[in-house]
Amino acid sequence: MDFTNIDWLKITRLVLLSRELDRLEVEQLTPQGKVKYQFSASGHELTQVLLGQALTHPHDAATIYYRSRPFMLSCGLSVTEALQAGMARMGSPSAGRDVGVMYNLPRRDGLTVLPASGDVGAQYTPAVGWAQAITYHERVLRETDWSGAMAVAMGGEGSIAANGFWAALNIATTLCLPMMFLIEDNAYGLSVPAGIQTPGGEITANLSGFKNLYIIDCDGTNPLTALELIQTALEHVRAGLGPCLVRSQVVRLTGHTFVDDQAYKPAEVQLAEAERDPVKQLREFLRAEGLKQGHTDEQIQAEWDQLVEQVKTELDAALTAAEASPEPEPSQVTQHLFFEGLAPKQGGLRPENALPALGSNTPQPSGPRINLIDAVRRTLETELALNPRMLVFGEDVGLKGGVHGATLDMQTHFGPARVFDTSLSEDGIIGRSVGMALAGLLPVPEIQFRKYADPAHEQINDIGTLRWRTANNFAAPVVVRIPVGFGKKTGDPWHSVTGEAVYAHSLGWRIAFPSNAEDAVGLLRTALRGEDPTFFFEHRALLDTVEGRRPYPGDDYCLPFGKAARLTDGDELTLVTWGAMVSRCLEAQRSFPGRVTVIDLRTIIPWDQEAVLESTRQTGKVLIVHEDTQTAGFAGEIMAVLSSQAFTDLDAPPDRLAIPDVPVPYNIRLMDAVLPTVERIRGRIEALLAY
Repeated sequence: MDFTNIDWLKITRLVLLSRELDRLEVEQLTPQGKVKYQFSASGHELTQVLLGQALTHPHDAATIYYRSRPFMLSCGLSVTEALQAGMARMGSPSAGRDVGVMYNLPRRDGLTVLPASGDVGAQYTPAVGWAQAITYHERVLRETDWSGAMAVAMGGEGSIAANGFWAALNIATTLCLPMMFLIEDNAYGLSVPAGIQTPGGEITANLSGFKNLYIIDCDGTNPLTALELIQTALEHVRAGLGPCLVRSQVVRLTGHTFVDDQAYKPAEVQLAEAERDPVKQLREFLRAEGLKQGHTDEQIQAEWDQLVEQVKTELDAALTAAEASPEPEPSQVTQHLFFEGLAPKQGGLRPENALPALGSNTPQPSGPRINLIDAVRRTLETELALNPRMLVFGEDVGLKGGVHGATLDMQTHFGPARVFDTSLSEDGIIGRSVGMALAGLLPVPEIQFRKYADPAHEQINDIGTLRWRTANNFAAPVVVRIPVGFGKKTGDPWHSVTGEAVYAHSLGWRIAFPSNAEDAVGLLRTALRGEDPTFFFEHRALLDTVEGRRPYPGDDYCLPFGKAARLTDGDELTLVTWGAMVSRCLEAQRSFPGRVTVIDLRTIIPWDQEAVLESTRQTGKVLIVHEDTQTAGFAGEIMAVLSSQAFTDLDAPPDRLAIPDVPVPYNIRLMDAVLPTVERIRGRIEALLAY
């Protein structure tokens, strides 16, 4: 953008449009019940509008938060769309599915606005992922049109206390990424003063010693000051000099939300904020400029009044259009949780015409039996060679080759841009994956152990609902590999968690849980060529033990999700299991030849209801064995389906065998006391057969 020829009337119109839109909602639409959640941006408008007008590169992207509507209007969101969002109507960016201020904006003429999160601080790591994707597109894929692009993450001063902010700051500065942090500091996180968010209330002073970070403080209510410092920040980032943090000191002229009366602010503070109103300062600035050009006060006032009337006329027309917009159709509310055949506007490989086709679902085994971990490694290497948009990363996956050996020598073969180590931040690992996926890459992060994924739970939930809450505008098909479960020599509370039921409850995620090398190859390849976020669980007790070994099924083998394996046939009992429990169940059923059908689910989401129901109707009895804890374990879901859809076919109550509701112990005897052992499984089978 040419800042020397900035259109101040356009800037002013956008600022006034945002201000009057806030006023309309506060004074009319919210009291009428037409807008349920109202977050005013009054006092924040100027910096946001200036920045939005400046982000013109076709591969620029921004992440926003609930007070970013002025920025959205500046980036091309229409007033009608903004009203439709607040009123939960069709035509809004989420088609009425998300809160009105949770915006997203697929690329139109330039900027992409990544889907907003309702979690404070969750916006930062997706932005840093986009920034890293910029460097990947430019340096690895040699796409020169990405040169000079940048990512922006916007947030209030309250968000700087969140994990996501520090994770993103660490990544951006460590990798020297093209990213700008815009911190809008209105001195209050709802009612909490800034001094409780960060020591002294000034993040810029506290970060003054941070390496590779250019820091700018500016008055975000002053037109010329804000303009100059935003220009300086953008020039720094676009020149490839690394990330920049801008602290824009603004005012929040209204409450945090419609119901907040700001009683916690002293009267003198509110008066001082009113004096710094950016609309007031813009008006004074335009008056001074007009006088310089020889205009009279009367002419300047008339021009201002005309601009205000134009804004009100535009708002009236937009409100009429928004109120005439249809309500969302309830029959469509379950659509778009997963890929349903229609590509999103942005995110993943399909919109980029770069998605590898699924291969054969018939294995072509060759060579000796291999370990499950070797099957995973070989599949990753094959897909990396096939798909230049695929990246593998996580803690210790580079030179070390992963703590379990899954990425051994992979960095040597594919380079540190495609296989790389990360900082010790699961929030940063998963969060950056979002931005990468939305930028058209395939991120394949590794989390070292299932328990270690807990700090990333916020990002995990956001990824799963992203397609749904943007009404298929965006999708983020990442594949997260996680070793799970007890080890072959020991267990403990920190490294031995499976916890698949927790992720089964995370909407929008698929879950693969193979019990052997052949299934691991097929399920992993299907995930890597798929279009939904996927957890790929690798059981630690199967990585290099005989139970998991199978011949390699071929470089094109893709095993469909939701198709269980029927491992034995029996006519009296159906035994449903997965993961490391499969081999134990197979051993236990040998004592009852011809009487037990063993089913390996292979995938948890989706799970093969048809196969389980069919077998249960044949046998009349069912036992479910899993390694997760009993209360709210996934066996409960299976039992609920059986009870509702096969009740009259049952000859005994559905039964389950799981870990008691305790963590996995470190002591071997204690671990064996809680895990479903062959003996316990055999005993439960015997009891059910005798029922």
